[in-house]
Amino acid sequence: MIQIVPVVLCGGSGTRLWPRSRAKKPKPFLPLVGDTTLFEATLLRCPAAGGFGAPIVVTGKGHLAHVEAQLGHASDEATIIVEPTGRNTAAAIALAALRLPEDAVMLVCPSDHHIGDADAFAQAACTAAELAQEGWLVSFGIEATAPETGFGYLKRGEAIGDKGYRTAQFVEKPDLERAKQFLSEGIYAWNGGIFAFRVGDFLKELETHRPAILEAVRKSVENGRTEGLRFHPHPDAFAAVESESVDYAVMENTQRAAMVPADMGWSDIGNWQALHAARERDDNGNVVRGYVELVDCCNVLVDSDGPRVSVIGLEDVYVVVDGNDIMITTATGAQKVGKLLGAVNQ
Repeated sequence: MIQIVPVVLCGGSGTRLWPRSRAKKPKPFLPLVGDTTLFEATLLRCPAAGGFGAPIVVTGKGHLAHVEAQLGHASDEATIIVEPTGRNTAAAIALAALRLPEDAVMLVCPSDHHIGDADAFAQAACTAAELAQEGWLVSFGIEATAPETGFGYLKRGEAIGDKGYRTAQFVEKPDLERAKQFLSEGIYAWNGGIFAFRVGDFLKELETHRPAILEAVRKSVENGRTEGLRFHPHPDAFAAVESESVDYAVMENTQRAAMVPADMGWSDIGNWQALHAARERDDNGNVVRGYVELVDCCNVLVDSDGPRVSVIGLEDVYVVVDGNDIMITTATGAQKVGKLLGAVNQ
């Protein structure tokens, strides 16, 4: 069995799920779906019994306390790489890769996604790891179930045996008409931001397409320091790293991009509308947490950490109470929550 090293990326400012999610404690560290936090659930999906190695968590100084408090069963084995400053996913993944053997297979997982079917995730991870051992750089292609305009898409190419497909094209977030076309064609999947690489292959591609990023990250690792479970890259060297996503830096440029289809109840929990869809709803599509009374409501979400909230006769509305902050939006307005002054000026 291939041992897969989970590389868990923890970052973000928490604005799109404001006011529940905050810059000081963003959504990975909150129990938004079920009783475990999204970060805890990410670790639990990668058990040693399933062929997963000790995780590497890449996070910033501001979130370090949350990471250490929620490591749980992995607290004695995990490595925590503390980014001196955020430099996007290409650099974050390179930090982890440079701490691993070249023949290791790394599974890059965002810490703030919800996956309803852990068995399907594990199966896709094992298949992706097999392709990675053959030299492919693998994305999880999430089954597209709606014409979403907030996700990037992967176009399916020719089959690679019975394991997956070449990625024929990476497509940026489309407009609604184009998203509808993708859905009808049936050969496009959502890009879920989950990847599997063999370390040496990823570093080679990064060196080919973004040598300056790799050089600066390598210097920060060579001159970094270890402190218990923590590894601190050198801050001055890391400050020189260009900020770029792994999609732009590597995946859209490599000739070895592949995708594994994954139908696993995935959601990026990107806003309150996505969270409403991920939570268990009643027969009228309502979701409540806290001291809440609904009368004649449909598709309403109310999440209160204290005050009683009473709602009558509304449809497709979300109400969130967090301390002294109250946020009310329609379902269609949920995309704009991150632009509110309360969310921006934290």
